[in-house]
Amino acid sequence: MPRFTEFETYDVRFPTSLDLDGSDAMNADPDYSAAYLILRTDAGDGLEGHGFAFTIGRGNDVQTAAIEALRDHVIGLDVDETLNDLGGFWKSLVHDSQLRWLGPEKGVMHMAIGAVVNAVWDLAAKRAGVPLWKLLADLSPEQIVDLVDFRYLSDALTREEALEILYAAVPGRAEREKSLREQGYPAYTTTPGWLGYDDAKLVRLCHEAVAEGFTQIKLKVGANLDDDIRRMRLARESVGPDIRIAIDANQRWDVAEAISWIEALKPYDVWWVEEPTSPDDILGHAAIAQAVAPVRVATGEHVQNRVVFKQMLQAGSLSFLQIDSARVAGVNENIAILLLAAKFGVPVCPHAGGVGLCELVQHLSMFDLVAVSGSTENRVIEYVDHLHEHFLEPVAIKDGHYVTPTQPGFSAEMDAETLCDFRYPTGKIWTDLTKESVK
Repeated sequence: MPRFTEFETYDVRFPTSLDLDGSDAMNADPDYSAAYLILRTDAGDGLEGHGFAFTIGRGNDVQTAAIEALRDHVIGLDVDETLNDLGGFWKSLVHDSQLRWLGPEKGVMHMAIGAVVNAVWDLAAKRAGVPLWKLLADLSPEQIVDLVDFRYLSDALTREEALEILYAAVPGRAEREKSLREQGYPAYTTTPGWLGYDDAKLVRLCHEAVAEGFTQIKLKVGANLDDDIRRMRLARESVGPDIRIAIDANQRWDVAEAISWIEALKPYDVWWVEEPTSPDDILGHAAIAQAVAPVRVATGEHVQNRVVFKQMLQAGSLSFLQIDSARVAGVNENIAILLLAAKFGVPVCPHAGGVGLCELVQHLSMFDLVAVSGSTENRVIEYVDHLHEHFLEPVAIKDGHYVTPTQPGFSAEMDAETLCDFRYPTGKIWTDLTKESVK
């Protein structure tokens, strides 16, 4: 009867602000970071579960502490019983009466639960000897819905409706899996579009994106309208008329400002506008979506739970739903959101602009393709070319597509040397930077 015996946390930060990688209108100097967790057992098989919550620097210590606060909820649990009831495990954390008071179901503790849940799923996939997307895609419709908490969702999606969606996808599972393994999953790239990059770098990276097979790029906007018009013009000239260009305001605007700003950029054929206003403003997103059509609205990376996504879908607030692998409470809640999107017929185009997010979210989209939506039409996963080298199973891109993972697990495991060198503030990278700053 193996049990969970070790719960090890790390505050891992990467100094991406030095080159302005990840910079946008609201986050001028991000240091991509992971509040990181390793779970170990006494099973004797050497397998570990790895998970993390993503932040952008300051506050990563708080997020790490929140994960650490969940230690006693995991240590001592029977491994087999836990993995055989991952829906029940999710509820045991999310429904904890005292933890709920800190949310409920949002904020630092909810993200911490996501890190723990994802680490347990990583272990489950490793024990099964398959990548996470395959583990999920092979579940029966009943097993999938058993993972979902339908409380607060049943006015929009019932268990019975979810089963109908999943059973409708069963006949084509094998064919879609074969195609996925052969072709991968469509990607778009944000690499050219960081706001801190100069025009020459923007143009160069746009040309490289097209040469690498991407059919969509994304530019950060929202700091200065004249700059955005110039950058959009340069991007459109660089990629030509057939490449989609999305824009991302990272919550910068009020509703009226968003509408006028987007109107000014329409001549450059904007595919979608992402996070045009506060992620909590459901009706504001709906008003923007109606006013700026045919430009579409996309959002999700800061949407805090499945309930807000439900309301956005009900209100017509978005045309593209952007799940995030480390914002909500892990795999289970993201499955609920995928089912909601399928019910409303809205394409899911995940956010992945952060350390490790590409590695994780590819599994969720691939599961969605095989077992839920059955489609890649108007669906792409974000790709950013940063920090993949720190993972044991980094994402691979070929001809503008994510190459389908084949190794067991959730692709979440960082290299041990990375965990040591980038641990904040004592790791070698950070102590060397401190020495440089005092010279």
